[in-house]
Amino acid sequence: MKKEPFSVLFVAIAQLFSYTADAKKNEQVKPNVLFICIDDLRPELGCYGSKVIKSPNIDKLGFSGIIFNNQFTQIPTCGASRTCLLTGLLPKTKKHLTNEAPQIFISGKAEVARPESFIHHIKRNGYYTVGVGKISHSADGLLYGYNDPVGTERELPHSWDELVFDPGKWKTGWNAFFGYADGENRQSMKANVKPYEKGNVDDDGYVDGLTAKLAITKLEELAKRKEPFFLGVGFFKPHLPFNSPSKYWDMYDEDKIELTQSPDIPLNVNKASLHQSGEFNGYKAGDENASLEKPLSDAYARKIRHAYFAAISYVDAQVGKVLDELNRLGLAENTIVVVWGDHGWHLGDQRVWGKHTIFDRALRSVLIIKVPGNLYHGKQINKVVSSVDIYPSLMELCNTKMPINTDGTSFVGLMNNPSLSTWNHPALGFFNNGITVRTERYRLTKYFRKEEPTIELYDHLTDPYENINIAGNNSNVIVSLMPILEKANTGIYEK
Repeated sequence: MKKEPFSVLFVAIAQLFSYTADAKKNEQVKPNVLFICIDDLRPELGCYGSKVIKSPNIDKLGFSGIIFNNQFTQIPTCGASRTCLLTGLLPKTKKHLTNEAPQIFISGKAEVARPESFIHHIKRNGYYTVGVGKISHSADGLLYGYNDPVGTERELPHSWDELVFDPGKWKTGWNAFFGYADGENRQSMKANVKPYEKGNVDDDGYVDGLTAKLAITKLEELAKRKEPFFLGVGFFKPHLPFNSPSKYWDMYDEDKIELTQSPDIPLNVNKASLHQSGEFNGYKAGDENASLEKPLSDAYARKIRHAYFAAISYVDAQVGKVLDELNRLGLAENTIVVVWGDHGWHLGDQRVWGKHTIFDRALRSVLIIKVPGNLYHGKQINKVVSSVDIYPSLMELCNTKMPINTDGTSFVGLMNNPSLSTWNHPALGFFNNGITVRTERYRLTKYFRKEEPTIELYDHLTDPYENINIAGNNSNVIVSLMPILEKANTGIYEK
């Protein structure tokens, strides 16, 4: 056998070391991820066209990244929506539609080949993962009841290298979630509280200020690590109660706040498609109770909208602090930033004050993504995308192979070309014994119930606020969209 010359062997060894070095280099340049979840945030921000909302920090991010104008969550309640986001999967049973979905389907399970979440998968691929606040459903990522001491079991048992939270004067995550400026909370006051508060406190007088501080501390620590990181930050506001420091209330003139453009129950719709605003009315010291029978007074409606807007401005300021620190540390140039809202919220729209419907107001939410470099700078995407699309999209942006098939589709191609003609992925929504499908123009909904009508169709070209159900006169549209809807009913409701 002829022996290899020493020089050839030397070159081979050198190439091996070169390949190893290149692999390590590629691993090191993987982008970091800052993923910010904001609770109950409907897309009413400056960067989404609002002339009223003061949201300069999120606006700045949006205008320097990509704004998704038609991103829809799959379920209009926190825990279930976040389960779809984390797993990339549509609901399969009624239990998937509850806030307990993360606990039922993710918590307490042994680690297996299939990752429990996209965070778990990215952790397996060399990322150091840190969670601050509400990412899944629990306020601090731990399992325990509203009135119980802080638990020790994680809601996402395999996703986090670190899971941290500062409950401040409220002592527990759930107390902080429903906290008031004096240190009391909805539970301690037995719900005898208003659904809003104008607090004479600074930003740290409510817990989102503490969450921003903790996120900043973690960024400083992460900047010193060698591996890429995933930092999830979950802010509570503008979830009820709409509490924020007085300076954010003072940004708005309550008398000039406009009321909803859909003040009544839509024409040709059964009240069963809506609800009586039970979560909102659960704050027993509220000035008025909401109902489908009559709208709130204009004065009180403006008060609540004012409170919600102030809460948005408050959380916007906290987001700004975290983004400023990301820039100060020099991390922004290699960090993907995502701002996502877990669903929308009716502010008197269709006489509802809350989420928990499958109308646009409850399912359409915020999605903003900023990627390092200028490739995606300043774009707006009007095509319909879904929360289940975020998992495969983020993995593609992080140069990380998908480990499983999901119900979502990567929209990175759409980010490259917002008018991509081949993108046609209607958004599905589930709740209230119904399934809905949203295209760029239409929303078709079918309810599995006895109350008629059970079919609703809205044309967003002529009726963007979903005020008129036109199902009765548009059978051709219904026939074209119904197969998508029916296919989604995989045992959730009786057919």
